[in-house]
Amino acid sequence: MAGYEYVSPEQLAGFDKYKYSAVDTNPLSLYVMHPFWNTVVKIFPTWLAPNLITFSGFLLVVFNFLLMAYFDPDFYASAPGHKHVPDWVWIVVGILNFIAYTLDGVDGKQARRTNSSTPLGELFDHGLDSWSCVYFVVTVYSIFGRGSSGVSVFVLYLLLWVVLFSFILSHWEKYNTGILFLPWGYDVSQVTISIVYIVTAVVGVEAWYEPFLFNFLYRDLFTTMIIGCALCVTLPMSLLNFFRSYKNNTLKHNSVYEAMVPFFSPCLLFVLSTAWILQSPSDILELHPRVFYFMVGTAFANITCQLIVCQMSSTRCPTLNWLLAPLFLVVMVVNVGVTSYVESIFLFTLTTAFTLAHIHYGVRVVKQLSSHFQIYPFSLRKPNSDCLGMEEKNIGL
Repeated sequence: MAGYEYVSPEQLAGFDKYKYSAVDTNPLSLYVMHPFWNTVVKIFPTWLAPNLITFSGFLLVVFNFLLMAYFDPDFYASAPGHKHVPDWVWIVVGILNFIAYTLDGVDGKQARRTNSSTPLGELFDHGLDSWSCVYFVVTVYSIFGRGSSGVSVFVLYLLLWVVLFSFILSHWEKYNTGILFLPWGYDVSQVTISIVYIVTAVVGVEAWYEPFLFNFLYRDLFTTMIIGCALCVTLPMSLLNFFRSYKNNTLKHNSVYEAMVPFFSPCLLFVLSTAWILQSPSDILELHPRVFYFMVGTAFANITCQLIVCQMSSTRCPTLNWLLAPLFLVVMVVNVGVTSYVESIFLFTLTTAFTLAHIHYGVRVVKQLSSHFQIYPFSLRKPNSDCLGMEEKNIGL
């Protein structure tokens, strides 16, 4: 398993023919953020590899997740009568979130600036973005938390899925149309949440207890914005782009079945994880919400990464992801009946296995593409084939 190659020869050949094609129509991105990023990218030295910028931004998102997990492990810190997250933490999280968002915006500009754009860079960027979804949503949850003034853990679970499906929708579009239509919601949400973190430090979490308008609470606004953006912006625009491609006869997959294959695994993941929650004898989501969210988000990231590999290499998306097999077995066992302790062990074991499997997948794919394109993933230095092959053997991955 250590040297398993996830990218097939057919996919490697597809990567050789790949040409980046994306459309960004978001006014905030076009007229505000891109000019800002064009200025910021000039700060970076030309020897700095774009993938290092991408990875640094991802690590900041992970750090925010871990920092909030320390101060708000069970999502009760923002509830009345509980010890609140210190104000300085909100400021740090807000600043780091915006920096991570900025780094995600300038990595591609750095690649073009240094003439080092590769399919690996795009895959690396979008692959980490798919995993960042769960870190981002769960960290935001701490603003409201659970309890009388917050959002229930099950509602947050559903909101997490709204975000996950919104993310994969863009890559489903590209899988079928060959064009990545960048979603409007991403830029708006990143800028808004960064500001909300800072505002929380200034006014305190108690400010979010008050009604926003009449009896409409801020938590309701939070929920409405996520669902509204998905249903009124992301989904209609995706369907419109798909329909335009159909009318222009440019769809890459002619049958409805083949066009919908990328949704099979995420939908089954949703069904299985929801069945576990509803059948859980110990109410596992109430008991370990953060771990459960992370397990679902990591499995989703692996599914999405495989889709991105397929849409970039113009190959068929796998019908089902193998990570769903152990999840299915766990759900079946839980349905029979287990103790709270055993169910918790199942969750932590599955989460650990999913995390290790996804990291292994990512490392191996990066190694394969680095060797194929004769590049170092985190350096602009150009190796020769013998050196890169030797390096991969020495690392033993």
